[in-house]
Amino acid sequence: MCCICTAAARWVSAHRDDLGITGFIASGESGGGNLTLTLAHKAKREGWIDEIAGFYAQCPFISNRWLEACDDLPSLEENDEYFISREQLALLGSLYDPDGTYAGDATCWAAVATDEELRDLPPHVISVNELDPLRDEGLQYYRRLLRAGVPTVGRVVAGTCHGGDLMLGSAMPEVFGASIRDVSGFAHSLS
Repeated sequence: MCCICTAAARWVSAHRDDLGITGFIASGESGGGNLTLTLAHKAKREGWIDEIAGFYAQCPFISNRWLEACDDLPSLEENDEYFISREQLALLGSLYDPDGTYAGDATCWAAVATDEELRDLPPHVISVNELDPLRDEGLQYYRRLLRAGVPTVGRVVAGTCHGGDLMLGSAMPEVFGASIRDVSGFAHSLS
C-alpha cells in the first residue's frame, strides 16, 4: 500500500477543521481504484478506518490475475485489447509488487481480502466499465462486499472501455457528467 495515500488520508483527517469539512471519501480510478480499496484495508488493519467516510473505486485494477485462465473473470478474455490488454495489465501490475512478495496481502491487492477483512468496512461504490477487461474483478469485489454486509453500490457504465467515462469526457460529456455527479453524490450522502 502506498505510504503517500495513507499520509494524505491521515493529513486530511487531522485537518478537517482547517479544510472546512466534516468528512471525506477516498476515490480512485484503475490503479488508483486499487489504492482506494487497499487504503480501506490498511486503515482497518491499523485501527483508523473511522477517519474515512467511504470508498469509491472506478474500474479497479485489483486481481493480479491478468495472465491466468480465469473462468470467474470472463471479461479478461472478452474485453482483452479494448483499449488495454491483459499483457499491459500484467506489466503495470508488476510495478506494484515486482517479486510477488505481497500477492496475498489485501493492502497490496484488494481482491485477495478475506471475508473477515471485508466485514465492517464503511460504505463503498464500485464502478466498472462494460467493455473493460477489469469489469468482472470489480463486480466480483462488489458482490463480496455485499455478502460481508458492507453498504455497497455497484455501477456499470454501459458502452465504455477501461476508464472511458472519465478519459473521454469531451467525446461523451453526458457520461462523464454522470460519473462525476455519482462520485459527488456519494460523498455528499455520507456527510
